[in-house]
Amino acid sequence: MKDGGRLAAAIEVLTEVETRHRPVQVALRDWGAAHRFAGSGDRTAIGNLVFDALRNKASLAASLQDGSPRTLVLATYARTWQKGVPALTEALTQDVHAPDPLTDDERDRLTAPPAGDMADHALADVPEWLWPGFHAAFGERAIEEGRALAQRAPVDLRTNTLKSDRDKLLKRLSHTDAQPTGLSPLGMRIEARPGLARMPHVQAEEGYRKGWFELQDEASQIAALLAQAKPGEQVLDYCAGGGGKTLALAAAMQNKGQLYAYDADRLRLAPIHERLQRAGARNIQVRDPASSTLDDLAGQMDLVFMDAPCTGTGVWRRRPDSKWRLAEKALADRIEDQRHVLEHASRYVKPGGRLVYVTCSVLAAENQDQADWFLANNADFRPSSALDVWKAILPGMPEPRYVTERGDLLMTPASTATDGFFVAIFERCD
Repeated sequence: MKDGGRLAAAIEVLTEVETRHRPVQVALRDWGAAHRFAGSGDRTAIGNLVFDALRNKASLAASLQDGSPRTLVLATYARTWQKGVPALTEALTQDVHAPDPLTDDERDRLTAPPAGDMADHALADVPEWLWPGFHAAFGERAIEEGRALAQRAPVDLRTNTLKSDRDKLLKRLSHTDAQPTGLSPLGMRIEARPGLARMPHVQAEEGYRKGWFELQDEASQIAALLAQAKPGEQVLDYCAGGGGKTLALAAAMQNKGQLYAYDADRLRLAPIHERLQRAGARNIQVRDPASSTLDDLAGQMDLVFMDAPCTGTGVWRRRPDSKWRLAEKALADRIEDQRHVLEHASRYVKPGGRLVYVTCSVLAAENQDQADWFLANNADFRPSSALDVWKAILPGMPEPRYVTERGDLLMTPASTATDGFFVAIFERCD
């Protein structure tokens, strides 16, 4: 396919997402199934156009005074990808499968300087209704943080120390341009590539198939490290999902002790079994919510790790469509879910044990406000500083920019070059 046909396809997919409120991955998958002639390079380019259009939807729409799928896709090609209007004009006129050529009005809008009076939420590419909460979290840095969440994310990998070490893996992955991550001692990063460029398919690598490394964002790796799971401990991963952090905890425990993986949604747990086998993690017991309970674990755990259900505002780089599908009711529902999960997860912590509360959100309502609520309603728990743990396990590394008086911390793309992750640690009183 030429660029003109790719532009047409991206407009078609984005229209499906916008008008039928379909998840972007589903819309892209269905388009590919219906257009078998499109090669993998074409599908990558179309996906890049759609995702970048969604990442920058508010700023592009405000700048061009038009948020239609056609305008967003054409502006992504000409402006975000810096192809320019001449290249866009050529793409639209040299391919019979291309969208209609630019109108004079479209050409004028695309060549005009960006509007200087754009609203802050549009500059930051944050939904307008969410801007007060977003601004409350970051203050004068809110636009910078929003812009960072609107960029492409790198591919981060975590070394599985049960099977390999990072130096060996970096040599084996040199052809992917993988480099050590800036903070995590286990991480490797392949930086995002611009425009039409494809990222390496790391799941096809021998190291992935043999379990030498896992895909895991650096902030997620650090959250697992801050939990300080130790060999021989009794640990519960209460919201295990697909098992990414479960595997990180198992590696930290060196396959010693017992790690229980649980999730109230058994479908989310489904991928974990294959991943455990590939990683060589042997100290994990998966508790299926449909056939078993956690009653026998009450008050027995040295560590309960909970990656709470949240709005996912910290991973907008990877899921930009979720940014525009998020609604006020969904935020309220997540806050209620988090309190429910906190109350239940805390039951399994033994005296002197730790409860680690993690979200991939950047909103105070889901983060420090929830930590405040939990401590106010659970006198048998006291705060423990995540910042102190950071200093101990990451000596010499810059401290996070966003830290509460308690030591709860927030990582963000702009401040730590990671996804947005919040970590708070509570200790059960003896």
